[in-house]
Amino acid sequence: MTSRTTIAVAASAGACALALGMTAPAMAAPAQAQEKAMVSVFHGIPGMTVDVYANGDELLSDFKPGTVTDPQSLDAGTYDIQVFAAGQDPDGTPALQKQVKVPEGGNATVAAHLSADGKPQLTAFTDDVSKVDAGKARLTVRHVAAAPAVDVRAGGQPVFTGLTNPDEDTAAVDAGTVNADVVLAGTDTVAIGPAELNLKEGTSNVVYAWGSAEDENLALVTQTFSGTETMPKAVHAGASGAAVTPNSSDQWLAWAAATGAITLTGVMVARQVAVRRG
Repeated sequence: MTSRTTIAVAASAGACALALGMTAPAMAAPAQAQEKAMVSVFHGIPGMTVDVYANGDELLSDFKPGTVTDPQSLDAGTYDIQVFAAGQDPDGTPALQKQVKVPEGGNATVAAHLSADGKPQLTAFTDDVSKVDAGKARLTVRHVAAAPAVDVRAGGQPVFTGLTNPDEDTAAVDAGTVNADVVLAGTDTVAIGPAELNLKEGTSNVVYAWGSAEDENLALVTQTFSGTETMPKAVHAGASGAAVTPNSSDQWLAWAAATGAITLTGVMVARQVAVRRG
């Protein structure tokens, strides 16, 4: 595993918007309030604690693997960020850089993780937080591990099949506690699990399969969003650059590190909404 790795985070670029807001009439405030996006950050590179910088300012320090931040409200825009191995000189060259564009009204998670062949990379995912039917919850599984294609099973039966890094599958499922495991695609060879997850009615739940099969540290992390009527918009990850810039380092340092290696889920989609390829 590389000892110098960077991850991309997301943050706001609000100086221009703030200046405009100060000169605009009061009636324009509601429109400006909508020029926001919700952004979370997932760190899925094993063995690497990192410091996150944006525009040369430290935003997050000692950010540990297997951690996903709470969603943060940010001004829509394009952001540049650099993240270094904890304690590394920020004047050096970051190992991983990215540019991420977050549109107005968007809801996204920026994930730093390993590619299928074990190389650090950055992927921006759109988080679907639209409403689900009564009695249902949304389940999304994201394959961000250094591992081959996998199937996700519920009660021993495949639900999501042939999932490859860095893809995702989504389904609406019955709310409740469900059991599942992750197996190598087309086999009964268990890679992660079995495990269970409590899917509460009206929530959107994302499960990350992360780590390295070769290093035998595959694990799962979950994040949960309360159901809303806001439809997500696409989030575009650029080909180069660093990612994301927040309004202030205090805002970023306040982000809570949530969830550990919780579990994956099963009993999904039996007579439920069809699986949607992400």
